[in-house]
Parts: sequence; structure tokens; C-alpha cells
Amino acid sequence: MSFNDAVVLVTGANRGLGKAFAQEFAKRGAKVYAGARNPATVVDENVVPVQLDVTDAAQVEAAAKELGDVTIVVNNAGVLVAGEDVDSIKAEFEVNVFGLVRTTDAFAPVLKANGGGVVVNVLSILSFIGRPNWRGYAASKAAAWSLTKSAREALREQGTHVVAVHSGFIDTDMAAGQDGPKITTQDLVDQVLRAIENGDDEVLADERTRAVKASLAS
Repeated sequence: MSFNDAVVLVTGANRGLGKAFAQEFAKRGAKVYAGARNPATVVDENVVPVQLDVTDAAQVEAAAKELGDVTIVVNNAGVLVAGEDVDSIKAEFEVNVFGLVRTTDAFAPVLKANGGGVVVNVLSILSFIGRPNWRGYAASKAAAWSLTKSAREALREQGTHVVAVHSGFIDTDMAAGQDGPKITTQDLVDQVLRAIENGDDEVLADERTRAVKASLAS
């Protein structure tokens, strides 16, 4: 597909991976809405700041009514909450799971009206495995992966392509304190845009993620 004709909404677009998505889509000629809890933190003049807190159902519904030209939704907003008590896990699910569902459900009719379009869900290598010190985050990404597969089945008839994106550590603030190899935001964004162009359902962004996914069968 030509991104010149695309109208893209990126959630969590004020920094990190979301900012990289917004910038790359704009660079390739798309109109980009950059969603953020505080739109003043979106400083790129090539995108349109939008107030969008994915935990606020009213804001999500209002955005879907206002942004009626959207053809690609990138569900990028995500949180990793310090602490692994029940309240921390609830906070992770509120953004990583329920926020993704809210945005997908609100914009599905918009995408249908505009010919089908694309939903991109940013997930994780932890969709496939658990970690004791990241148990809430891992569980939220596993749930989001399951919901992504359900969305793919539900939206196929209306012509919406749903892409699941799995990656290990990305060089962003979230992974700043983590050791080990990290891929750049640009690398991941380039892979996702290729997947959209090629009609791929899944992006396994690095060697470790590909190995972990392959090991699930055994």
C-alpha cells in the first residue's frame, strides 16, 4: 500500500517507539495523528497532536468521532509499572489490554468506512513467556496477543488487516535499565511498515523473539 494515501493514528506517540512510528509515517507522506495524554508533549510539526488517554473511554470515543479519516491505527501505548502487586498489575492491564481493546473497537467502524485499513498492535516477546519480576506486564501482553488474534478474525470480513508486533528489548526509556541486546526504534518501525506493505500478520522483530516463538511448539 502507499503510505502517501494513509491517515495514521499512533497512540502513545509523544516519545519512544510511538514517536518513531509517527515520524516515519509522516516522512513517507502519511497524515499522522499523534495521540498522547498531554498533546503539548508532541513537538513534531509534521504530525497532528491529539489528546488521547486510552484508559479514558470517553476520550477514545470522542477521538473516533473526530478522526473519521483514519485508515491505520497503531496501538502503541503501553506501560510497565514498578511493583508486582495487584494494583500494579491492574494498571498495566488498564493500558496494555483494555486500552488496546477500547481503541480497536472504537476505530473499527472508521476503518471499515474507509475501506478496511490496518490495525497494528505493539506486543512483546513476553506475550510468549512469563517473568517473575515482570509478571503483570507479561500477562498483559499475553492477553493482548490473544485479543489481537480475536480481532484479526472479527475484522477480516470488513477488510481490516491486523498485525501483531513482538519484540525483545527496544532502545527506549522503558528498557533503559535493562542489559542485553536492544533493537532500535527505527529498525522495528521499518519492519512493521514492511509487514503492512506485504500483508504479513506478524512481526517477530529480533532473533531472540523468533527463537522463543519457535520454541512454543516444543
